Amino acid sequence: MTWTTYGTFVLFAAVVVIAPGPDFAVVFKNSVAGGRRCGLLTSLGVIASCLVQGTAAALGVGAVIARSQALFLAIRWAGVAYLLYLGVRALLSARRGQDGGHATTQPVVGTSASPWTSFRHGLLCNITNPKVLAFYLSVLPQFLGHRDTPTLDALALAYTHAVLGMVWLVVLVVFLHRVRQWIQRRRVRRALDAMTGSALIGYASALALESR
Repeated sequence: MTWTTYGTFVLFAAVVVIAPGPDFAVVFKNSVAGGRRCGLLTSLGVIASCLVQGTAAALGVGAVIARSQALFLAIRWAGVAYLLYLGVRALLSARRGQDGGHATTQPVVGTSASPWTSFRHGLLCNITNPKVLAFYLSVLPQFLGHRDTPTLDALALAYTHAVLGMVWLVVLVVFLHRVRQWIQRRRVRRALDAMTGSALIGYASALALESR
């Protein structure tokens, strides 16, 4: 793999990382609800899953999973169920935000989840999304070429994607932390919870339709 090829992959991966998806929505939701610590731990869970799936793809394990239709579908439906679960929870949080009567402009205190809960949200959201594994299996070979390529090259590309993802999610969490006083206002918080809940349910629906 040449440096030119690697640079092209970095640009391509950066575009893929920035595009909003389930991981973005979950990190956004947890950052709004629990603050910077929850957001960073959720991001860490996402990246841990990316490293696992990227390693599996580079070592050939991912291809075995993809060829097993039953296992691949099981992962897909687990992802659908988990995204629905997170989406419904966000919508319920938005509904509960109606409490408080006329005091709709006052800040509300975020609920801080445990470190493991925040990490688990990110990990499960990513690892139950078969699109991530499909990305590694379909895109990485395009940059590795058709000849035999050292496993280290494949791992380098997969880990580069994970690092770019972590950088982007950290930027998101830091930004949300800086505007936290504003987003914790009840009206804004309700709107954001409703938005992220609807987005997560939308991602779940799209994932479910793809499996038909």
